[in-house]
Amino acid sequence: MIGRNEIVEFFSNWIGNNREIAWIAIPFLAFIEACPGAGLFVSGAILLAVSTILYTQDILSLPEIATLAFFGAILADHFGYYLGLIFGPHLEKSKFARSREKNIKKSKEIVLKYGTFSIIIGRLIPAVRSLVPLTVGISALGKLKFSISDFCACFIWSCGLLLLSGGIGNVFLQ
Repeated sequence: MIGRNEIVEFFSNWIGNNREIAWIAIPFLAFIEACPGAGLFVSGAILLAVSTILYTQDILSLPEIATLAFFGAILADHFGYYLGLIFGPHLEKSKFARSREKNIKKSKEIVLKYGTFSIIIGRLIPAVRSLVPLTVGISALGKLKFSISDFCACFIWSCGLLLLSGGIGNVFLQ
């Protein structure tokens, strides 16, 4: 049976030999974990683990990780927003939406209760992170309001990723 240490060592060696992939992996993982649909199945813990490994192996610095994750998150949120804006009414009637009715309902409640602030709150709640931009798009919130709120939300979130990756990484480095 393969243990956790072997997996970490394999990944560390592989990424060490393929450093350019790190520049793609961080924004890709940030995008996937916040992407409508995929974000319900891909945990942010994967991004955190990869970020921590890249930091502890001196492959990327914490500011580089945070910046790359920020751009991946912005892309995913805007993809979700425009998806909701364009296809919203049809999406709510889909089989996929009906099977995730509980999470979608939770997202809508947040949007209705907190308005544009819901974008910031939603970015920080893993269970609804991928659904809030879609829901905000369906609610037809203005593009500029969404973009400004999402920029702030992704900045706060990426700073949190930086702090968590750095904190966890420093524990392993000691």
